[in-house]
Amino acid sequence: MNFPELLNAYGAPPLEITGDLSRLPQFSPLTPGAHALDEAAPRSLDTLVMLAPPGTIERRAALALALRALKEDACLVALAPKDKGGSRLAGDLESLGCTFEESSKRHHRICITRDKGQADKIAQAIADGAPRFDEELGLWTQPGVFSWNRIDPGSALLVAHLPDLSGRGLDLGSGLGVLSHAVLRSPKVSALTLVELDARALACSRRNVSDGRAHFLQADARRLTDANLKALDFVVMNPPFHDGGAEDKSLGQSFIKTAAGALRKGGALYAVANRHLPYEAVLKEHFRRVNLVAEEAGFKLFEAVA
Repeated sequence: MNFPELLNAYGAPPLEITGDLSRLPQFSPLTPGAHALDEAAPRSLDTLVMLAPPGTIERRAALALALRALKEDACLVALAPKDKGGSRLAGDLESLGCTFEESSKRHHRICITRDKGQADKIAQAIADGAPRFDEELGLWTQPGVFSWNRIDPGSALLVAHLPDLSGRGLDLGSGLGVLSHAVLRSPKVSALTLVELDARALACSRRNVSDGRAHFLQADARRLTDANLKALDFVVMNPPFHDGGAEDKSLGQSFIKTAAGALRKGGALYAVANRHLPYEAVLKEHFRRVNLVAEEAGFKLFEAVA
């Protein structure tokens, strides 16, 4: 199957399949500074290549948004690893009313369509994947965001054991703002920056954390370069350990290093992690004192003092 000229991108498909797309306009919510696909005017974009998300609701909504945004004669090239949504791509496009060509390469399924689907099905998929207020959570949330329909038990453990904090702090990988809510209960906290890669989660957290002390930053916590986020009094985090659906222990280790670089001497990190993740060594390497505060339900909670 020959690809059309690729002019816009959503995510970062493998180089060996699509070539280098780094210079293309980006529409993924996981890319800081990217355009928002849900804000693109209907029939305004030329050909788009999409690394389709693994979650069913999120993936169908992203496909529907792309089909709505593309010009009448423009191509959508959608691909995904077979075990992370690729095997369902054809069914997704069929459910949206599209005809397409399908092929396989390097363990990915690839679908190409110029069809724009059926308007009612496109609208329904977009509505299904849109932000919504969850009454049980008491939070604004959206499919595709981490732990979008439940409170992550690791975060719940950290909230249960979090002391009253004070001064300036950081919530690394802040998600929907669950940890930030708990931090800001303390009147001694003067400022808290929520750092989150996912633009959708950050947008939800802006609605969930309505406190004048809160500041919001879309950034990759592994490469945090903001000069204002130094000499802080505390950091809280429940770091991710999956990248593109695959377990990656180095993610949390990088978060720990970032936290160490952001804290003043004597500042404290409060971090929760799955019990099997090997974080003790990197914590002891970068902090003067490391305490295991709690270990429950498959999670462990650390306090580490810089």
